[in-house]
Amino acid sequence: MKKMIRIWDLPLRLFHWLLVACIVGSLICVNIGGNAIEYHAYFGYSILTLLIFRLVWGFVGSTHARFTSFFPSPAKIIHYLQGSSPRVLGHNPIGALSVFALLFVLCVQAFTGLFVDDEIAFQGPLAKFASGSVVSFLSEIHEGNQVVIYTLITIHIAAIWYYNKFKGENLIKPMITGDKEIDPSEEAKYLPTDLGRASKDGGLQRAFALVLLSVIAVVVGYFITQ
Repeated sequence: MKKMIRIWDLPLRLFHWLLVACIVGSLICVNIGGNAIEYHAYFGYSILTLLIFRLVWGFVGSTHARFTSFFPSPAKIIHYLQGSSPRVLGHNPIGALSVFALLFVLCVQAFTGLFVDDEIAFQGPLAKFASGSVVSFLSEIHEGNQVVIYTLITIHIAAIWYYNKFKGENLIKPMITGDKEIDPSEEAKYLPTDLGRASKDGGLQRAFALVLLSVIAVVVGYFITQ
């Protein structure tokens, strides 16, 4: 009988799928153009709110949501590539690199979007506080960074397909259910301490995450409306 271990708490799972929805929505709106650019901005503000929540949750969230649990040190990456590292419940070192890279480029995109001014249909809420040269520079970064985002998302999806096709590991299911199935015959490939570190996902933690997200949303909303 397979052993079920909670690795992704509900707040983290909701963050992940809400982020996916907002990214898709923002990409659709920016490609439609015209009046849809306003909705692109709303999706951008939502992404900013979610990213701030994830950064905070990376320090105060459950075990496998914390950055310290999967930070990809050079030694971990080398051992993983050599095949000499034990299996992990959460992100492996290469997956962790992908996560940090995506968080970074999305943070850059959300931040620069606050200063964008296309001089036609949209001006970011913070553009009025910056000089023309700064606004122009950040607008160029915002536009060019889209290519990096597309590339990383493609790599991310390809990695999910690869693990499912060639390693028989479904990475999507745990992000839906929160649980990872461990076959008893595979337990020896994990560190005993790792198998004993299930993520907490109780009502108190979920309520705390909701309050945290609400506070962040209010603060972001305040600054973008000033």
